Amino acid sequence: MLLNNDGEKKGQQLNDGSMLLREERQAIELWIAKMGKQHFFDTPTQRMTSATNTLNLQYEMIGNGYNRIVFDLNNGYILKVALNEVGMISNANEAYIYHNCREEVKKYICPVREFGTGWIIMKKMDTNVRHALIDYTKLIKLEIIFLIYGIVPIDLRIANVAFSEKNEMVVIDYGLFTMDLKSPVLRWFV
Repeated sequence: MLLNNDGEKKGQQLNDGSMLLREERQAIELWIAKMGKQHFFDTPTQRMTSATNTLNLQYEMIGNGYNRIVFDLNNGYILKVALNEVGMISNANEAYIYHNCREEVKKYICPVREFGTGWIIMKKMDTNVRHALIDYTKLIKLEIIFLIYGIVPIDLRIANVAFSEKNEMVVIDYGLFTMDLKSPVLRWFV
């Protein structure tokens, strides 16, 4: 990341209010194009290494899974970039659910700031989840809330939640949840 004399990001900022510089979006686009040409038998480690080398983002990588890599934007937000097709679908699905779910559910899912093909920017949450019985009880209650409001919380587990400033359990990875027949995740499976 390039910084000016005041320690602020410099580069070609987009006029649309994006948190990413033009060069960062271009790097993500390059990775997404390259990702489609990756060998099917690449290991997750090989894919992540290829992604980080191609992206060459100057942010700290704070997490990764089989499907996505997560960077800390150092401004209260994180960037998730797809590592494969499931990651692409997960990013699209999180954006879809966040922008289309009922207001009663929004406080239980991590807010989406912006998104594009293969990437999504979300609020950074406290992921220091305590593995206590109370957390599992909250997780079960959360699953019931989602079901009541028409969201099927596929892959809801302790590793995919964090806590808000008000100590509320919030899902930070809901990329495989489904909400309706328009859900990107359902289109992928059918």
